[in-house]
Amino acid sequence: MSKKSNTSKRYSAEFKRDAVALALSSEKTVTEVARDLGVSPEGLRNWVKQAKIDRGEGPAGALTTAEREELTRLRRKVREQEATIEVLGKATAFFAQQKTR
Repeated sequence: MSKKSNTSKRYSAEFKRDAVALALSSEKTVTEVARDLGVSPEGLRNWVKQAKIDRGEGPAGALTTAEREELTRLRRKVREQEATIEVLGKATAFFAQQKTR
């Protein structure tokens, strides 16, 4: 999964939802709709793809937006807990060494 560059724009969930609805209901291509809205065609394609997944129309195993957010949150929590465990391990070793002196 690639990260966004600092120069990329952030769009509200409402804007994305409306853009997807327009892309799906329009006679125009996704590229034409994207151009009309001033967004990248690839970005709009990704929004449409994710909207379909969220509606249960995606490929088997594709993560919904809610599942992606939960996965991100859980990965962050694991990193925090790993850091805590590392600190506790070092503290335990330090105090064990102090006790033997």
